[in-house]
Amino acid sequence: MYPHTFRGSPPLCRLLFIRQAAHPKHFLLEVRCRDGTVDPEPLATSRCGNRFHPTSGNLPLWRQRQPHSVLHNASNVAYDLEELWHAWQADPSSVDELWGNFFGSFDAKASTYAVAASQTIQDTMQLLHLIANFQIHGHTMAKLDPLGLDVPEDIDLSLYHFMEADLDRKFFLGFSMTPGFLSDYSPVVTLREILRKLHQAYCGGVSYEFAHILDRDKCKWLRDRIETGKPHDDYDKNRRLILLQSLIRTTLFENFLAARCPSSKRYGIDSGETLIPGREALFDRAAELGVENVVIGTSHRGRLNLMANVLGRPISQIISELTVGPRPIQVADGQGPIFTGTGELYLQQGVSCDRPTHGGKNVHLSLVAHPCHLESVDPVVMGKTRAKQFYSGDVGRTRTMSVLVHGDGAFTGQGVVYETLNLSALKNYTTGGTVHIVLNNRVAATADQSAGRSSRYCTDIARALGALVFHVNGDDVEAVVRVCKLAAEWRQTFHSDVVVDLVCYRRFGHNELDDPTLTLPEMYQKIHDKVNIFLDEEFAKSKDFVVNKRDWLSASWTGFKPPEQISRVFDTGVKQDRLKFVGRAITKLPVNFKPHRAVEKLLKQRVAMIKTGEKIDWAFAEALAFATLLEEGNHIRLSGQDVERGNFNQRHAILHDQETGATYCPLDHVVMDQNEGLFTVSNSLLSEYAVLRFEMGYSMENPNSLVLWEAQFGDFANCAQVIFDQFLSCAEARWLRQTGLVVLLPHGYDGQGPDHSGAHFERFLQIIII
Repeated sequence: MYPHTFRGSPPLCRLLFIRQAAHPKHFLLEVRCRDGTVDPEPLATSRCGNRFHPTSGNLPLWRQRQPHSVLHNASNVAYDLEELWHAWQADPSSVDELWGNFFGSFDAKASTYAVAASQTIQDTMQLLHLIANFQIHGHTMAKLDPLGLDVPEDIDLSLYHFMEADLDRKFFLGFSMTPGFLSDYSPVVTLREILRKLHQAYCGGVSYEFAHILDRDKCKWLRDRIETGKPHDDYDKNRRLILLQSLIRTTLFENFLAARCPSSKRYGIDSGETLIPGREALFDRAAELGVENVVIGTSHRGRLNLMANVLGRPISQIISELTVGPRPIQVADGQGPIFTGTGELYLQQGVSCDRPTHGGKNVHLSLVAHPCHLESVDPVVMGKTRAKQFYSGDVGRTRTMSVLVHGDGAFTGQGVVYETLNLSALKNYTTGGTVHIVLNNRVAATADQSAGRSSRYCTDIARALGALVFHVNGDDVEAVVRVCKLAAEWRQTFHSDVVVDLVCYRRFGHNELDDPTLTLPEMYQKIHDKVNIFLDEEFAKSKDFVVNKRDWLSASWTGFKPPEQISRVFDTGVKQDRLKFVGRAITKLPVNFKPHRAVEKLLKQRVAMIKTGEKIDWAFAEALAFATLLEEGNHIRLSGQDVERGNFNQRHAILHDQETGATYCPLDHVVMDQNEGLFTVSNSLLSEYAVLRFEMGYSMENPNSLVLWEAQFGDFANCAQVIFDQFLSCAEARWLRQTGLVVLLPHGYDGQGPDHSGAHFERFLQIIII
């Protein structure tokens, strides 16, 4: 209920209150005197007509007849009231009899001052806008980042014509249609308390994106659960003990593997441990709502933990595969062993189990096997889910559900994610809604999120499909569990996709053998402080403790010979003194710049190479080649996944100050006053298909520049094979378009299994022959 007075009203003037009725399209008017007494006959209205009629009887508001009113909506109340008031003053017979009675009910003295909707009405309208702002944009003000690197926005009260002095001013909100939210069963609330409750509901460890959803019933369903505290009512002592046990199992498993298998890539769940109890809660709640089968696709990170602590895979088997590798399976009929596979099998296998829930139900869980290109499993999971629904007669799609766990970089960068989302509502592909959990590390491989997407959130692609998006602080286990339960309820209620953005971080980098401080010093200093600062403080306290050819020829490629003519061959060598000159330039650092110790050692080695001219490795030779081209004024652009550091920790084109986080690119300073942007090196998003096509287009513009795309591994180029076949190998013959793009394939075979050794060089040789 919202208070309104008339301008210049005396102490005895009555107040007009607009109160939200239980029906979402109606609100009520009632008259209150300054002394607190209430007119016994409140007025009810609908937002879509032209009249007011009094309510009658004690029926619930949504069962009472709600006639039309001239007040079309809350935003123009002040103007409509003023118009009615002046019309009544000029000619009482010109307005509806009920409104005439209403205005005439004021005594003569009071009506002298009741001349229109007062400033209080306008303030209340602004209060309504303030509340709506939290509902729509509260996610931008939420405390989601466990590291505190992302500073949330704050509300500017001046935009709503409120000041600091208004914080303790009281507003009459009435008894809300969602008891327990703003009014908390108390009709009079200060602005300070309103803001506190709004922050608690919409800007805490959980935030919600639902303004893009056009279905009013869905929005009302969600607001009801946000604003009433319904998800908060089951955290009794026993439930918290279950969460604690799950976290302990998760943490102990990771610590044990770290101690016993220190040299293995485990892709542990460290600092994202709440994902495990979150998924358990998701499965439990889904089972309570009728789900019998869950088909799961998940990323590397936390996969072993999921297998051990949720899917019941023997830990002895996991350790064996980590330390020994895959073993043959003995066939029962004596035919001998069958080899099960090679490479990173322990991170790719599928597994299934029947899992009892805490609610006494049983649910069958199936984890689908996948290759290293993780998101390629997404449509596989949906297809398997759809088949299970078909063969089990699950016409309503309520008994079998799909759950996909993504990385933040992959969710944004891999086109198959959008393609999978786009299948969600198609007649012959829908599975009745998929629960997507994005394990948001805020970094893809070694590049931070600024290199991986153009949108605010990694989940923004889901908004295009009208999916509900939850954002949750990964350090708040109760919030994570609450959101996962809500996700299950949403899926079972509306049979549509829902996304949980679990904002966390990686304690040990891309994998346990990686050193993330090379490229992310600021983030990992925060992580170090977050983990150790409390114990360090306590330790300190202990001491004191008591097209066409014409277009082709007219472009900048004029003069470059077509393929039927002899290829151009140039001597690209340079003299030794030039190499020494540029070599010295690219091994210097600014004063007070603090590189990583490994980089500092590398630079010293390169200085020695320049002096002696010996033992120059591939990475430094590349840097020298780039430097000589830049000295001549040639533009160089290098793009690809993690090319700044180099996939083998070898390039270090961008250096990171270990104290300030500042970056420095030596190749930007080959000569004095070097043009900005002459050398560009950029970590790309996790898409080979799109990025290779982009760099091809870039290379077509100017033949006198060096444009390079580097696959993170040689086989990663396979994901862009369409570009090689349909563009790079034939664009000149088909469209008279030339390109000078250079493609770098870091390696073929180095013992990391078929997934990292499948570059298929014969295909590139065939392209050259053609």
